[in-house]
Amino acid sequence: MSHWIIFPIVLPAIAAPLIALAMRHDIVLARVFSVAATTLLLALGIGLVSMASGGEIHTYALGDWPAPFGIVLVLDRLSALMLVLTAALGLVVLLYAINGWDTRGRHFHSLYQFQLMGINGAFLTGDFFNLFVFFEVLLIASYGLMVHGGGAERVKAGVQYVIVNLAGSTLFLIAVGMIYSVTGTLNMADLAIKVPQVAPADQALLKTGAVLLLLVFSIKAALVPLHFWLPGTYANAPAPVAALFAIMTKVGAYSIIRLYTLAFGEGAGEAAWLAAPWLMPAALVTLVLGMAGVLAARALSQMVSFAVIGSMGTLLIAVALFTPQAMSAALYYLIHSTLAAGALFLIVDLVADRRPGAGDALTVGPRFAQASLVGGLFFLGAIAMAGMPPLSGFIGKLLILDSARGAVNAAWIWGLILATSLLAIVGFSRGGSTLFWKSSAQAGSFDSFQVTRPALPIVATGLLLAGSVLLTVFAGPVSGYLDGAAAQLFMPSNYVDAVLGAEGGNE
Repeated sequence: MSHWIIFPIVLPAIAAPLIALAMRHDIVLARVFSVAATTLLLALGIGLVSMASGGEIHTYALGDWPAPFGIVLVLDRLSALMLVLTAALGLVVLLYAINGWDTRGRHFHSLYQFQLMGINGAFLTGDFFNLFVFFEVLLIASYGLMVHGGGAERVKAGVQYVIVNLAGSTLFLIAVGMIYSVTGTLNMADLAIKVPQVAPADQALLKTGAVLLLLVFSIKAALVPLHFWLPGTYANAPAPVAALFAIMTKVGAYSIIRLYTLAFGEGAGEAAWLAAPWLMPAALVTLVLGMAGVLAARALSQMVSFAVIGSMGTLLIAVALFTPQAMSAALYYLIHSTLAAGALFLIVDLVADRRPGAGDALTVGPRFAQASLVGGLFFLGAIAMAGMPPLSGFIGKLLILDSARGAVNAAWIWGLILATSLLAIVGFSRGGSTLFWKSSAQAGSFDSFQVTRPALPIVATGLLLAGSVLLTVFAGPVSGYLDGAAAQLFMPSNYVDAVLGAEGGNE
């Protein structure tokens, strides 16, 4: 049992109250401590990826209570990958935020650390009750971050966000109650054993609970028709918070992947691949609606928010195929879309900050400060999100299309992914030409044109875009790791043996 597994949860759990209690009156000290903690979190994530890359599944039993009776954390290739992605995004976004966003409200850094704690816990936990607990931790922190800086529109969007997620939490409890009533367990590995043994008379209750959980995770993943909360929430959130929220939808996708390959996968008897018939059509509609929203958006923040919805549709199309090749492609696209969305939300703030009075509205206005530089960043982010070559979005979509060639609905998948890619290209081209090309041709400039701009926000945004470039350059090694992660997901017996022991796996 490796004690390192629990550190991604413990580190931010310690940092958050320390910042709140001892550093709330010293913003410089809070910044230093928060950046140091997040940097250490990234180092831990890299170390855990190295630990998991050999293919062995590691577990940590809290209090040394054996599973399924105690709390267990599980580290495999997928969870290690998500830890690194969270820490990398979190660190870059934090560097952007310390330029001034963190002073617009109270307790930004402590809430930020609690947010990271909840996300990491969701990726590491080995049972569904504690997944619910970590969902609540990250959601409570996100409520505070959502309304950071105040403002009527932000508070209004925050209230909607709270109500939707409280409804999701209620459904979560109902769903796990149904599943527990017929299986007697919420441990993920134990569920993989107990689900095939459920009596025929209890199958309806089991399936209802599983479908309700899919509904809960679809809310988190912004899947149609449960996507309605995302555009208003992300468009009105503070820019660094919206960028960090790029990983939040992936928590929903991760939960779908984990549950419906482990407990409701091939060996689940009557409930095998329960999610597939529901997930694929919803993902296809999500893709279309999201990219149509990109085309119709009236503000850059709305455009990026709808692009996130569309990217979740693309990601979940690959997940819904439930094959190792498609899952590997989905994980590659997951990394890409997180980095691209995070960068674009930061670019939205760069634009809005330089256009006082106009903000990020897609209207022609005078030239603004550093328009060429910000326009170049937008161009890179846009082609990445739209899936144009040569960046990682193009590779991710090619991998998904290739994995869908043998699917029954391959024609629909190919047609919609290609058609919506064109919609995204047109939408981002319209936004870019309005904000950068047409505005540059206007006489005059905004009053803030001559104001000296700090370099750190530009650097932070560039780092996320550089991540997309690196994902392209190292697509081969990354895909090799992801192939291994996908193979682990489709061999649940290894997960069961690691958590419950060989005897548990043979029950």
